Amino acid sequence: MKIVVACDSFKGCLSSEEAAAHIKAGILRENAQHEVSAFQIADGGEGTVEAFCAAGKGELITFETKDAYMKPRLCQYALIEDGKTAVMEVANIIGLSLYPRDRRSPMYATSYGVGLVLKHLIESGIKKIIIALGGSCTNDGGMGMLMALGARFYDSAHQRLLGQAQNLEKVRYLDLRRLPDMEGIELIAACDVKNYLLGEQGATYVFGKQKGLYPNQIPRIERGMVNYCYHIRRVTKINMNLYEGGGAAGGIGAVLQALLHAKMRPGIELLIEYSDLPKQVETCDLVITGEGQSDAQTKYGKVPVGILKVARQYEKPCIIISGALGLGYMELYELGFAGIFSIADRAMTFQQALEQAKDKLEATAFSIMHLLEHTVLIEPNK
Repeated sequence: MKIVVACDSFKGCLSSEEAAAHIKAGILRENAQHEVSAFQIADGGEGTVEAFCAAGKGELITFETKDAYMKPRLCQYALIEDGKTAVMEVANIIGLSLYPRDRRSPMYATSYGVGLVLKHLIESGIKKIIIALGGSCTNDGGMGMLMALGARFYDSAHQRLLGQAQNLEKVRYLDLRRLPDMEGIELIAACDVKNYLLGEQGATYVFGKQKGLYPNQIPRIERGMVNYCYHIRRVTKINMNLYEGGGAAGGIGAVLQALLHAKMRPGIELLIEYSDLPKQVETCDLVITGEGQSDAQTKYGKVPVGILKVARQYEKPCIIISGALGLGYMELYELGFAGIFSIADRAMTFQQALEQAKDKLEATAFSIMHLLEHTVLIEPNK
C-alpha cells in the first residue's frame, strides 16, 4: 500500500517533519512493505521557510535582523528556483512562540525586523518574494516594517515614532517617500487569515488577546489603528481596511497589499504548487494529514483542508491524526474526511501530552493501518 503523509506541525511539540516521521514509523511498524512518502508542510506560519526549501530543493540563508523588541535576532530565509525566489516568514523573526507568556509585551512589540529582511531581499535584486505571515507577536499595523523600509512617522510635536502598538494613536504626520520602488518585484503574502484590519473581526479584536493584550487595552489599540489608517489614507488616498487578510500579522497583511502591492495567497495552496505532493497523491492509496488540534477552525484554510483538497482531486481517502479534537471537529466530516483521530488515549496533563506525543502518534498510526489492512477498507492500487 502506498501512503502519503503530510501534516502541519503540532505547535509547541513536534515540527511538521517530526510528526510525519513518527506517523511513517507507525505505518512501517505495522507492515514494513508499505511505501510511505512523507512531506514537510506549513500554512504560512512557523516552519514555512523550511517547508518551501524542502519542496523547492532550495538553500537556507541565515540573516541577522531585529526581533520584536529590537534585540539582534538570527533568522533564516530560503532561496528557491535557482535563487530567483526568496521565502521569508514573520514567525522566525517576531514569532509569538519565541517568547514565553510572561515575556510578551505587545504594546511595545514591533515588526521592524521583518522590514529589515524584506529590504535586504529587495536590495539583493530578487524579483519574487514570498512572505509567510502566520504566528506573529506584533499588533503594530505593520508600522515597524514600514519604518525599516524607509517610512517615517511623527507625533503632534514632530518627534519620530517607533512602530509599536502603543504609538498607533500618536501618529499625526508621515513620510512614505523613501519606500522602495516595487516595480518588477512580485510580492506574495502567504497566510490563511481572511480578517480585515479594523473592526470586531479585525486584527486587534480577534488576535490581540492571544498576543498578550489585556481586554482593557484592546479598545485603545483599535482606536490607535483607526488613527494610523486615517493618516495613511490622508497621505496616500488608500484605505487599508479594504483588503481581505489585512488583519494578518497584526496588520502587516494590510500594508503589504495596500502599499507594497502584494498578492495574498493561502499558504498551504502556495506550498503545494512548489512540491510534488499532487504527483504522489495521484498514485497513492491513502493520504494522512494532521495538526496539533482539529476543530471548527480547521475548515478555514488550515493544512488538513489543503491536503484534503488534493486528495479529493484524485479521489483518494484522507484521514486526520491530531493531537486533540476540539469543538466542532465533526463538521470536518462534511468536507470529505474519511476519518478523524486523536492521539490522546486517556486523561493527561498538557505537559504529559507533549512528552508522550511522539510515541502516541506512532501508536495511533500503527492502529489505524492495522484496522485498514485487516478490514480491507482500502484496496491497494493494482
